[in-house]
Amino acid sequence: MLLFDSIGPNPKVVRMFIAERGVTGIPVQTVDLRGGENRQEAYLAKNPTGGLPSLQLDDGSYLTEITAICEYLDETASTGTSLMGATPQERAETRMWTRRIDLGIVEPLTAGFRYAEGLKLFTNRMRCIPHAADDLKAIAKEKLAWLDGQLGERQYICGDRYTLADIFLFAFLQFAATVRQPLDAANTNLTAWYDRMAARPSAGV
Repeated sequence: MLLFDSIGPNPKVVRMFIAERGVTGIPVQTVDLRGGENRQEAYLAKNPTGGLPSLQLDDGSYLTEITAICEYLDETASTGTSLMGATPQERAETRMWTRRIDLGIVEPLTAGFRYAEGLKLFTNRMRCIPHAADDLKAIAKEKLAWLDGQLGERQYICGDRYTLADIFLFAFLQFAATVRQPLDAANTNLTAWYDRMAARPSAGV
């Protein structure tokens, strides 16, 4: 296998997942996202969406979405504890929360960044809607407040199970803090959860 890596929260999710899952021996090739290398023909031949990261499998094929990559690595790992779940119900719960976080928080959060602070970088790479940026950021903030209430005093998103959902949310909240979308301190449950996540060795990968 070969991991095509770069800056940004999406690759961070996969790096954290690899570290937490105990997967070793995957070589890494860095792609220059800021320089637009991911929009050039050589990389687009691997991933036609131009997104990062991508995982080249041993048969030469590619997986390109972070949830797909993480699930594949989880299923093919020979040792360690699953970060998806040990039963069909646990795996479904992990996917449910990861999907809720993706649609309700990550998508509006990242779009809000691309249409505002990241506009200079993304304006020639995708259709941008600058006038929607503030509303998208507000949606993410509202969903985070909702999630704070859902989390309550649970240790992790899926209760006592540390999963992909935790890694996914943490990587994007860490990124959000650097692009003027910090986690509201009023979300005390999420703040405590975030601090626990930040203390894990994998948070620094």
